[in-house]
Amino acid sequence: MSPLRVPPSVPNAPPLGALLRRYAAGSPLSCRPVNEGLLNRGYRLCTTRGRFFLKHHFDPETADPAAIVRQHRATRRLADLGVPVAPPLAGRDGRTVAVVGGHAYALHPWVDGRHRHGGQLTPGQCGRLGSLLGAVHAGLEHVMPAHARTGPAPAESADPADTFALIDDLLTRVRRHRPADSFDALARHRLLERRALLERHADRRPPRGGAVGWVHGDFHPFNVLYRGDVPAAIVDWDRLGVRPRAEEAVRAAAIFFVRPTGTLDLRRVRSYARAYRRASGATPSQLAAAVHRVWWERLNDFWMLRWHYERGDTRADSQFPATAALAVWWTREYDAVRGAFTG
Repeated sequence: MSPLRVPPSVPNAPPLGALLRRYAAGSPLSCRPVNEGLLNRGYRLCTTRGRFFLKHHFDPETADPAAIVRQHRATRRLADLGVPVAPPLAGRDGRTVAVVGGHAYALHPWVDGRHRHGGQLTPGQCGRLGSLLGAVHAGLEHVMPAHARTGPAPAESADPADTFALIDDLLTRVRRHRPADSFDALARHRLLERRALLERHADRRPPRGGAVGWVHGDFHPFNVLYRGDVPAAIVDWDRLGVRPRAEEAVRAAAIFFVRPTGTLDLRRVRSYARAYRRASGATPSQLAAAVHRVWWERLNDFWMLRWHYERGDTRADSQFPATAALAVWWTREYDAVRGAFTG
C-alpha cells in the first residue's frame, strides 16, 4: 500500500520524501495544512512513527537557517528550564533545520492543545499567562548570549509627518478601490479619525524604547497552546530577538485582552501585568513607559490596511475593526490603561 501524500489541492506542498529521509520519523501517512498563522506554512504530519508538526520557514524576513538554528537552540534551553515549548527534532545528521530545494523546514513533535483568547481566561489564568511571559523573558536572559544585547539601539518611535503622508496615500487607494465596499467605508472612517487624533497628540511622541533583552517577538493567542487550563507550549519563535521587553508584554496584552468592540478588559490586564512584573522583575515605571510607546505605535500603525490596499492581501481584514477601534479607545482611556499595567 502506497503512503498517503499531501492532497494535490494544497499549494506549495512540502517535499515529504526528501524531508523524512533526513529524520528517523517513519513513512508519511497523511499531511494536512494548519490554517492558523499569517506568515509561515505549517502541516500536521502523521507517519508510521507518530504525529508531528512540519514547519516551512517561508517568511523571507525570518527564514535564514542560522537564525532558525538560534531559535531552536533557545527553545531547547528554555525546555531545560521548564518553560513549556516544543523544541524541534534533530535529523539523522544532528541538524534541526532541513534545507530542501532552497527552502528551510523543521520537524517538531505534535502538541495536542487549543488556543485560548484572553476573554476565555479567568483572572487567575490571566496571572498565569503573565507569569509565563515573565518566565520566558527571565529564561532568555539566562540562556541567550549577553553580548548580543549590545546590538542595535531601540528604534525611533514613529514620526507623525510620515504617518500623515501614509494616511493620505491610503485614503487615495481607498477612494480608487472598485467596487467600493463596507471595508472601504470603515477604512476611510478610521483613517480620517486617526489623522485627527494624531494632529491632537503629535506632541506626545515618545523617545527611544527602554531596557532591551531577548524576547519571543510574537507572543499572542495563536502562539500559545493550552491543554485544559494549563499552557502546554509556546510556539512560533521566528521573531526571537533583542528588543524592549516590557513593550512585548504590553503588545501581547493588547492582543489577548482586546474585546470585539475594541476595548481592553482592564481587570484581566491588571492580573496579567502584576504577575508579569513579579516573574520578570520589570518595574511599574518600565511598564508605564512601554504603555506609552505601544499606544503611540498603535496610533501610527496601519499594517492591516497596507496589506489590504498595497498587497491585495485580505488575511488580516477580520482583525481590523477591533484593532482600529482600540487605538481610539486607548487614547480616551489612556490613564486607566496605564494604571492597569502599573497598579
